[in-house]
Amino acid sequence: MGFDELIAEGLTKPFVGWDMGVFRGRFTENAHAVPWSYEKLVRERLPGAASLLDLGTGGGELLASLAPLPPRTAATEGYEPNVPVARERLEPLGVEVTEVTDDRLPFPDGSFSLVTSRHAAYDARELRRVLTADGVFVTQQVGGRDVEEINEALGAPPHGYRGFDLASAAGELTAAGFDVVWQAECRVPAAFHDLGALVLFLRITPWHVPGFTVDRYEAALRALHERMAGGEPFRVTCHRFALIARPS
Repeated sequence: MGFDELIAEGLTKPFVGWDMGVFRGRFTENAHAVPWSYEKLVRERLPGAASLLDLGTGGGELLASLAPLPPRTAATEGYEPNVPVARERLEPLGVEVTEVTDDRLPFPDGSFSLVTSRHAAYDARELRRVLTADGVFVTQQVGGRDVEEINEALGAPPHGYRGFDLASAAGELTAAGFDVVWQAECRVPAAFHDLGALVLFLRITPWHVPGFTVDRYEAALRALHERMAGGEPFRVTCHRFALIARPS
């Protein structure tokens, strides 16, 4: 496809929940380079959990794959179009799905023995409040230097959250009354193979290049398209970190 067709596709292609299958073969990430498995970290803690809260569940894809789930399992989601998708997938499994619009969690103190968050924002003090005294928090996060090559190539400002990394996240949790009992961080090579995939990525992650429009960045987008159309992938680096914390 040509420049205009790929732009149009990236701006209109349906994207539901957090099903990254639409990027298959078009955005490739060396996931094997991540030295941990978030799914394994969660699965190892499910047998001992009486209750579970999954933050930012998206369309519930990952949470559903972890079944059987604890007797009481709840999930939150902040992106309104994902909420009905998550409910359709998770409510048959007995999961309560709640839409949230701010950092406040709509649950009583000490409600959950396990809280999980895969790439979802959280407030450390709210986590401490809803966890039981012997509870566990497991998270994997996208760091603030994630695919920053995009910003450089477009001539866009760096992310506003560029300083978000393992050290800052661990410090926030410690200040909120947690002990961080395990942690890891890595940079993972990845590549975009066509402009449509890049534009779709920027559409579904509006925080990455705030105010992104094709008109504003057309010259840079055309240069990237020429590179990728000529067989040279646009190489980027993913920034990931993970940690496990318990109330002090």
